[in-house]
Amino acid sequence: MSGHSKWSTIKHKKAAQDAKRSKVFTRILKEVVVAARLGGGDPAGNPRLRHALSEAKAHNVPGDNIDRAIKKGTGELEGVSYEEVTYEGYGPGGVAVLVETLTDNRNRTVSEVRHLFTKHGGNLGENGCVAWMFRRRGFFAFDREAMEESGIDEEALVELALELEAEDFSVEKDSCNVYTSVEAFHAAKDEVEARGLVTGVARLTMEPENLVRVDEAAAGQLLRLIDALEDQDDVQHVWANFDLDDELLERLAS
Repeated sequence: MSGHSKWSTIKHKKAAQDAKRSKVFTRILKEVVVAARLGGGDPAGNPRLRHALSEAKAHNVPGDNIDRAIKKGTGELEGVSYEEVTYEGYGPGGVAVLVETLTDNRNRTVSEVRHLFTKHGGNLGENGCVAWMFRRRGFFAFDREAMEESGIDEEALVELALELEAEDFSVEKDSCNVYTSVEAFHAAKDEVEARGLVTGVARLTMEPENLVRVDEAAAGQLLRLIDALEDQDDVQHVWANFDLDDELLERLAS
């Protein structure tokens, strides 16, 4: 699992204590609006919306807020029109960084994203400069403690991965990870939920094809850049191809 995947998993576990809940709500509700606009307001026929609603439920987003977001997406209520824009650049240590946004003002967003790259020792690049280093795929991280509580061991999870037609399976100290194609992700997520299995992370991710080893001198600055980008109001996701020692990553996370 890439350094950024590990970093994201660590932060996900800390999300229950995250004081920035309003930022999380905003990110999720924006996704609900866009998903409903692109695929309609019925989650049964709209996998992207179904996934957004699942994430909203996991983060305890109020139902009234979700209903309004769906209606804004379908045009039943007036709302802001968001567009999906991805920015690309390099962070400290030559790490490739992808920034996915939903914005109603491209000029504002690109200005703020460029400022954050520069402030934290990186630089915003041209479209296409790093996107070729990543591929989109489904990612499930099963927490080992939750697996034990559910009576699921590694062998059973491997069997499940085969049933889900997973592309890959990996074992980490604290989790077991299953990777799927984009096309298989939503069906796999539905099956995981139907079986009552708890995942620490279940989402579409941009997985790096190659990793860049980052030393301690650059690591702190790089992670501050990623955190700052993720805190920007229009940013939905940040992906990067760095690799760090687990011990250093845990230390920086704390």
